[in-house]
Amino acid sequence: MIDKRIRNAAEAVADITDGSSIMIGGFGEAGSPIELIHALIDQGASDLTIISNNTGSGEVGLAALLKSRRVTKVICSFPKSANSTVFPELYGEGFTELELVPQGTLAERIRAGGAGIPAFYTPTAVGTQLAAGKEEREFKGRRYLLEHGLTADFALIKGSKADTHGNVVYNKTARNFAPIMAMAANTTIAQVKEVVQPGVLDPETVITPGIFVERVTEIAEPSHESALIEAGVTYP
Repeated sequence: MIDKRIRNAAEAVADITDGSSIMIGGFGEAGSPIELIHALIDQGASDLTIISNNTGSGEVGLAALLKSRRVTKVICSFPKSANSTVFPELYGEGFTELELVPQGTLAERIRAGGAGIPAFYTPTAVGTQLAAGKEEREFKGRRYLLEHGLTADFALIKGSKADTHGNVVYNKTARNFAPIMAMAANTTIAQVKEVVQPGVLDPETVITPGIFVERVTEIAEPSHESALIEAGVTYP
């Protein structure tokens, strides 16, 4: 019987090495796997490439990982938001490189990577600074840019429930990029509020099948980014 449960977040991220590429789920606060990120900070891996929708807020979660100077490159759509101060400083001093990708293109690059599609054409960003250095072709009178699929060594995602086989369900928009990131990573690590036995989850509700998830750890009371920021919490 396949049992993908890991006792805690620290053990789940223990083998992430220096130089790893990591996809991190989350759309702002929704779906951000804060406990896994904090465990990664404690673990100490550095020179990381992070692929995510944004760069985090305050000094917790993804922003805390950046503040610890473990991330040398970010591939994202929204590097700056109302409460994001860490990344702009690191980018300004030249410590962390930025690859800015339009959100729809980012989602499709991850999906393509997970589907084994090496590249695709999109009209998004044609004629902008983001087109610099990219192959451009015309199809039926319209210009398109060549974009490459994205894969990663690891994906850190957050679900609502999972069974011991790694089948994951999500809470509404907390799903965001998690399903496609799970497909595009060599090793997917999911934190969930509850791990149940096989057969408990309705198969019709499973969004991410266990074939795409290698490890599951139960975090019964996950932290909420906005609450931590409001309380002035920093990590570590």
